[in-house]
Amino acid sequence: MLTQGPLAGAALLLDLRQAQAVTVAAVRVWPSSDYTRVTIELDQSIDHTHFVMEGPDRVVVDLPGVSVDAALRDLVAKVMPSDPYIDKVRVGQFNPETMRLVFDLKQRVKPQIFTLAPVGPYRHRLVIDLYPSQPPDGIDLLIAQLEASAIMRGIATGQYSNSAGAKSGSGPDVTTSSAATTSAATDRGNRKRAKPIVSRLVTVALDPGHGGEDPGAIGPRGTREKDVVLAIAARVKAKLADEPNFRIFLTRDRDFYVPLATRVSKARAVQADLFLSIHADAFSQPTARGSSVFVLSDTGATSVEARWLANRENRADLIGGVSLKTRNREAARMLMSMMTASQIRDSTRLARVVLSNLGDIGDLHKQRVEQAGFAVLKAPDIPSVLIETAFISNPQEEQKLRSANHQDKIADAIATGIKDYFRKQPPQPRGKMS
Repeated sequence: MLTQGPLAGAALLLDLRQAQAVTVAAVRVWPSSDYTRVTIELDQSIDHTHFVMEGPDRVVVDLPGVSVDAALRDLVAKVMPSDPYIDKVRVGQFNPETMRLVFDLKQRVKPQIFTLAPVGPYRHRLVIDLYPSQPPDGIDLLIAQLEASAIMRGIATGQYSNSAGAKSGSGPDVTTSSAATTSAATDRGNRKRAKPIVSRLVTVALDPGHGGEDPGAIGPRGTREKDVVLAIAARVKAKLADEPNFRIFLTRDRDFYVPLATRVSKARAVQADLFLSIHADAFSQPTARGSSVFVLSDTGATSVEARWLANRENRADLIGGVSLKTRNREAARMLMSMMTASQIRDSTRLARVVLSNLGDIGDLHKQRVEQAGFAVLKAPDIPSVLIETAFISNPQEEQKLRSANHQDKIADAIATGIKDYFRKQPPQPRGKMS
């Protein structure tokens, strides 16, 4: 009979540690004004602990069973100087069993750290979200976007130089916005349209779908939905920027992920009069083609495709719902029903004019406005539509979506639809249902 001595026990412990060692597949950093997300992709799930330190401000994350490797060292280089929250990252072996990440911060944050199970192309993920300890006010965000748009218009028209107005290489949204502004100015010069009659400042929330970790649908040539819809939204914003009484707000103005509930809450925070979520989705059959416009359904989808698309979009996140400050639950349910019916009615009016304009520039998937239970359309007090600009899964439509000229046509159709809607239905004074 064999006996195990100290050396045999130590060797067994070492073998177990090696068998349990976690491999880091990739690291990604998604900075934005809203928050910065750090994603660590791993070959297996792990435990983690974290704590916050002050003087200076830091977030420390300990990962047992993980060793420092090239992928983790790459995290240090991925933090950009322009990141609003992370100053730098330090990676080190805290002890033989634990790897430690130290995030040196530019301001105090409220970290949210969690794990995600494998889904789609991703394996196990550890997500580190660094939110500001004092979130910015929605109106402040809107003002910041308006100021940034004014600078970009100045660059496009020659009022500002690139060096004075904006930092070079600041991202694709800068180039897209400038191009869109120039095109919008040309359109306004070529087309004479009656100005919509508005009695007050109108706020339109544009919601480019997906972003960051979520690329959305991907076309046969690798075109990502998140990139196409951000470019189109920037062009819509540029076309409406100089219209009287219009304020345009983007739920995201660069490549980062916004949860579905946050998209809705952002629109409500800026007191949006309209909410338009822009997409370029895929279907199981590559022959599917044409534009569609959807409004909320509180009963069921109007087609199998509508239900399929809604289920696909809703998998991105679960909406948190609407809080009504009332003690009477039955009254709250009645009010919600009334608000939802009003929202669907006004949303349908907007959807019809947008769909008609999209039909002027290309194929329509369905000739009528469709309904489905899209979570992102569930703001009860804001007319909301979801626009499927085309099927990115269709090779011919993907090619069009890659074209700046076609993106501009789509943006013009959407912008014209918004103006036509307010021309027919001027906004009511604040505090009154339409």
